[in-house]
Amino acid sequence: KRAKQPYMITRVHIRIYTIEELCYYICNNLYLIDYTLMNRQLCEWIREELHMWELADQLLGQMEKNCTAEQFVLTILEKSNVYSPGEINKVQNMLEKLQNQKDVERAKHKADSLLASKEYALAVLVYQSIVKNEWDDSVDKSFYGKVYGCLGTAYGQQFLYEEAAAAYKEAYRLSEDPEMLKAYMYCAYRSMPEAEYVKMLSGNSVYLSMDSLLKEELKQERSSVDMDV
Repeated sequence: KRAKQPYMITRVHIRIYTIEELCYYICNNLYLIDYTLMNRQLCEWIREELHMWELADQLLGQMEKNCTAEQFVLTILEKSNVYSPGEINKVQNMLEKLQNQKDVERAKHKADSLLASKEYALAVLVYQSIVKNEWDDSVDKSFYGKVYGCLGTAYGQQFLYEEAAAAYKEAYRLSEDPEMLKAYMYCAYRSMPEAEYVKMLSGNSVYLSMDSLLKEELKQERSSVDMDV
């Protein structure tokens, strides 16, 4: 049955019209399962729009018993008859794996999901919350380097090159990954006045070497585009 009024998942601006669409969203966004799904509004929508009264009552009963978000979404998957028991078991295993992750790891996966969904502004907020909160000493600093790298990507996709450069620079400091340095150099090149960029390169052999490599790659890309045209 297709709902006349969709259920809106506000975080990612998605409208859900059928139980199949709801199940598909759950299975492809396990890192985003939170209050935007586990609430009375969804239960009432399932009742009123999809006429799945038994499922709605079961979900409301689980909420009254303070069930977990994982239990809540598994009930939806099991009662919808959209996925096979084997597929639901895989989802359950993934949810259990997520429960065993550290808070910062789960937060990064949430941000990564938003980034993959092109929700760049929301992804930035989650990445920023990770690096601005007190760091988890049990996590290697390279993890935070990856967070900064993803933050740079989220900024870059919005053409915010100055912010992206700052994030990539920190990513390189923490991880010493040449790809992070290359990304930093590119964003710095795009965001700085030419004189300031040249001054930054002056006397820094690492920067000068990467600048030469970057300009060669950009030259090859332009040549490839010209040939395609």
